[in-house]
Amino acid sequence: MAHGLDEVEAALPTVPVGGAVGPAGRALEYVNRLVVIVSSVALVAASFVLTYSVVVRYFLRISTDWQDETSVFLIVGAVFMSAAAVQARRGHVGIEAIAVLLSNRANKVRLFVVDIVSFAFCAYFSWKSWTLLHEAWVDDYHSGSTWGPPLWIPYSLMAVGMTLLSIQILVQIAAAFERDKSS
Repeated sequence: MAHGLDEVEAALPTVPVGGAVGPAGRALEYVNRLVVIVSSVALVAASFVLTYSVVVRYFLRISTDWQDETSVFLIVGAVFMSAAAVQARRGHVGIEAIAVLLSNRANKVRLFVVDIVSFAFCAYFSWKSWTLLHEAWVDDYHSGSTWGPPLWIPYSLMAVGMTLLSIQILVQIAAAFERDKSS
């Protein structure tokens, strides 16, 4: 699908090749690839868990009290953990109505401003996720279900995923600074 950002996105490498950002960008790209694989496995596992639950409930009339939370934990983990990999490719949903009206330079500025605002939001979300994880760990929070798994599990996935996303955005901001200095 063609849109107004094709030229802008082509000019923005996912991993900076030089400067101080290069090694951090390459390390993050490796982590992102690994996380995408693990997240893909988690989504497949969630589908098996839910399928198992339906089959066992329907045919064997056995209730299961763990499958819903297990699948939610797997899906939440996959979504949060893979967010940085999606951001590295600028694959998140965006509104393109303005992008087609702006010049390439204006779009670069717009992307930079969006990255700054996104970083601020994601860094705050990350910080709050870490405090929530700490509370869940220290106070031994568990879900209210009959199975009652510890809540530090999904909170840790949220905290790590949002931290990776914040780092990814920060790397993209630093790469934009390096590109501006070199041009």
